[in-house]
Amino acid sequence: MKTQRNPILKRGFTLMELMVAMAITTIIVTVLVSITSIALDTWNRSRSELRAARQGKALIDAMARDFESLVTRRGNINEWLSAVTSTNMPGKNGLNSTNACDLIFYTAATDRYDGKIGDPNADLGGDISCVSYGLQYTDPIAGAGGKFDTFVLNRYLLDPNVTFEKFLGQEHLTAAFASYKTELDKSVNFVCENVYQFSVTFHVQVSQAGSNANSPPTLIDVPVTVGNGSSQVAKELIITGEGIKADVSGGKATSAELKAGRLTAVEISVSIISDFGIDQLRSRSFKDETAKVEFLTKNSYQYTKLVQLPSM
Repeated sequence: MKTQRNPILKRGFTLMELMVAMAITTIIVTVLVSITSIALDTWNRSRSELRAARQGKALIDAMARDFESLVTRRGNINEWLSAVTSTNMPGKNGLNSTNACDLIFYTAATDRYDGKIGDPNADLGGDISCVSYGLQYTDPIAGAGGKFDTFVLNRYLLDPNVTFEKFLGQEHLTAAFASYKTELDKSVNFVCENVYQFSVTFHVQVSQAGSNANSPPTLIDVPVTVGNGSSQVAKELIITGEGIKADVSGGKATSAELKAGRLTAVEISVSIISDFGIDQLRSRSFKDETAKVEFLTKNSYQYTKLVQLPSM
């Protein structure tokens, strides 16, 4: 006796069914790949921003602490602060910072004597140190000649004893610090990397005469940026015991008015490029300057902090 099989059980997939299944699978895989790519891109960007924020905070906090304990004295011809736009902007092969400032001033830094304030074996009683900040393009670990050059901002704090013996009373801080420039460049003084540009804006309170003889003088705040900026700009700003010297032109105040003014605050501004941005800048070229600016805008982060200063 023959068993008759159900013809439905012998039926397979038709070509049309296979094509539809493949099309659906392709769509699902494409969507998953797209979602994964977006998620990875978002994660990488968030990671880069978090790292840049951490570096920017470390840099700005360190500089803010030094400025908060800024030391100046009136009634002498000595320099107490020197902020000069870098003559040669750090960088190489067409990748150069657009703004950098060489900064030297006196401060009652809390990390003097290697942070051992009050230790009778380390603290020799000095309370004023000379500190310097400078931006360079080098390997943050290996130094000059390394394979991973980037924009590095260093901080060098002189010992209070050296400050007292060789710096206090100097009429030109930059010249006095020249022999210590190699110390500033050492990797041990590293503070922050990927700092594409770094600028300082000094807020000076200026007294200007009234519109007529009977009008009282007016106090105004004049922001002076050393380097490039949207406010009144100067190539250098120097504080001496005789007042503030700034080579300004135009703006809300003259050089004479600034000299008699009072420094009230400092605004620190830094632009930090992500690690991805630095890697790309090392290896790629841009069709024009606009494309380069767009790339930097997308892959850099700006941080600023306004620091109130002790009375001059």
